[in-house]
Amino acid sequence: MTTHAPVHDGHTAPNARPGLRGSLGRRPLTWFFTLAFALSWAAWTPYVLSENGLGVLHFGYPVIGGTTQLLGVLPGAYLGPILSAFLVTAATAGRAGLRAWIGRLTKFRVNWRWYALAILSVPTALTLATSAVSGRAPALPSVAVLAAYLPGLVLQMVTTGLAEEPGWREFAMPRLQQRYGPALGTLVLGPLWGLWHFPLFLSEWGNWPHVSWTTPLEFVATTITFSYVMTWVFNRTGGSLPLAMLVHTGVNNFMSLAWTQTFPSLASGYAAHAFLLSSTAAALVLLVATRGRLGCPPATEAPRDLGAPTSRASS
Repeated sequence: MTTHAPVHDGHTAPNARPGLRGSLGRRPLTWFFTLAFALSWAAWTPYVLSENGLGVLHFGYPVIGGTTQLLGVLPGAYLGPILSAFLVTAATAGRAGLRAWIGRLTKFRVNWRWYALAILSVPTALTLATSAVSGRAPALPSVAVLAAYLPGLVLQMVTTGLAEEPGWREFAMPRLQQRYGPALGTLVLGPLWGLWHFPLFLSEWGNWPHVSWTTPLEFVATTITFSYVMTWVFNRTGGSLPLAMLVHTGVNNFMSLAWTQTFPSLASGYAAHAFLLSSTAAALVLLVATRGRLGCPPATEAPRDLGAPTSRASS
């Protein structure tokens, strides 16, 4: 596949510069993942050690909106993928790269059918998968839950979606796709996305101390298979990050707002099983239907502002 030289604002190629900036230009993905993990994990450490986690530190985070995660988890999420993507893009591609990055972040002009597909397909798939793994028929959620569904989706877009996807899908995935192809690139990103969450399994976020050792493994398996769905959506919409965010946060929104009322007699573990089943089935269908391309355009159409490996070498 063909790769392209990044846009930058100097006369010296970024990957030829000495020092830290040269290292960023040569290894943008390594720097991105290192920063994303380090910044988030450092910010989450007090939460994990607090009484909302391991209980080493004798203080607790305040409950806001029924959860401690707004102050315990969200700041670390914002300090990780989105900030790391911003810093590495600024260092390697300058203002032009940041403009392109923000442009994809605000690419809302996509055919309305994609929005309908994203909003409707996620709860439908999760409901069908839960019925399949549990043998239970779904119940209709209350009017209050249905009324709160779209506002909840908007809130999830501003919190979870905005914190994570500008890094995972907009920064990392196109570079991994250029280097390894869509199928293998997604296979690299999926487990890293899952592993980034691991400290949170030692907190209320991960139902600590009642979490079993299989739960994080199932979660990583799900982030791998679900990443294939996310890659396909991102590619097929021409790099629309809002659509990718909508698919991601659609899962969070349905699980947090509607799943319990849809299946009131089931234990929460069924929700994780249903997510893995539905994302695995979708991933297999997409891989077969697209022959592993996952909607990836020809290499000659790849964006030129990603800070990818240099100068039209084939790999």
